[in-house]
Amino acid sequence: MKISIILCTYNRCLSLTQALESVAASEMPDSDRWEVLIIDNNSKDQTREVAEAFCRRDPAHFRYVFEPQQGKSHALNRGIREADSDALAFMDDDVTVEPNWLRELTQPLSNPEWVGTGGRVYLSKDFSPPPWMAVEGHDSLLSILALFDLGPVAGPISKPPIGNNMAFRKEMFVKYGGFRTDLGPSPGSELRHEDTEFGSRVMRGGGRILYVPSAIVRHAVAEGRLKKGYFLAYHYDYGRALVREKGHRSPVGIIPRHLISFLNRTLHILPQKTWWWLRESDPKKRFFNKCHVWATAGEIVEICRRSFTPGRQDPDGSVKP
Repeated sequence: MKISIILCTYNRCLSLTQALESVAASEMPDSDRWEVLIIDNNSKDQTREVAEAFCRRDPAHFRYVFEPQQGKSHALNRGIREADSDALAFMDDDVTVEPNWLRELTQPLSNPEWVGTGGRVYLSKDFSPPPWMAVEGHDSLLSILALFDLGPVAGPISKPPIGNNMAFRKEMFVKYGGFRTDLGPSPGSELRHEDTEFGSRVMRGGGRILYVPSAIVRHAVAEGRLKKGYFLAYHYDYGRALVREKGHRSPVGIIPRHLISFLNRTLHILPQKTWWWLRESDPKKRFFNKCHVWATAGEIVEICRRSFTPGRQDPDGSVKP
C-alpha cells in the first residue's frame, strides 16, 4: 500500500517540529511506501525552514508543498491533489503520534469492507484544565480541544472521526469530492467541521468507517485556547458551521425553512438557553450553558447572513480536490 500523510500547517513552526519528529519515527512494514506532505498554508514564521530541513534529512518520506490560498480546507484539498497514493492519512501540526500510529490507522484500509478509519486522540500528559472548565459528564468541554475517544474496543462508528487522526482511501475523495471551503478554520475564524462534514458525507453514501483505538495521537493545547474567550468564539463559529453544513433545506409547505429556523431559535431556543445560563449557580455548568447560548447566537447570525443578505449565499456542496 502507498500512503500519503497530509499535514497542513500555518505559523506553528515549533509544534510542527515535534509533530514531524514523531511521524519520522513511524514503524511501517517494508512493503508499504509512505510519505508526509507538509502543506504550508502561507505561513509567515520559520515553517518553510523547518519543513525543508526534514525534506533534506529524509527526502524519501517528506515533501514540502506551499499553498498560498488561505484556509485549512484549501490546504487539505491541495494535499489531496498532490498525493498519488492508495490511502490518505491526516494529522495536525500540534499533535504527536505514536510509532505504530500510521500502521494501525491504515492497515484496515486493505480490507474492502472499510473506506476510512479514525483513531484515538488524547490530550498531552501535562494537560491541566482551568477551574471553570468541566471535564466530565454532560457539561464536559473537552471535545472542544479536538479529542476523540470511543473506548478501547475497535469497531464500526456512527459518528465521523476528526481531522487530526483519520484516514480514507483516496478514491473516496474522487467519489465524494474534497473538503468544503466554506467550512474549516482560517486566520481570525474558528469556523471548523470541514473534517467531520466530509466523514458524514461518506457515511451517508454508505461508506463504513472503522474506529481504531490503537492508532493514538496526543494533542497539545496551546495556552491561548484555555481561555473563556476562545471557547465562546469556538461555540459561536460552531453554530455558524452547523447552519452551513445543513445547506439549503426544502420549505415546509409554503413557509421557507430559514424563516422557521430563525423564529425557532430567536423565540424559543435562545431564550431557553439564556435562562439556563443565568439561573445556574455552579460555575462550570454556568459557563457550559453560556457556551451554548453563543452557539445559538452563531446559528441565528448565519441564518440571517445566508438567507436575508443578497448575494451572500455560500456553496452547500463539496469541491473537487
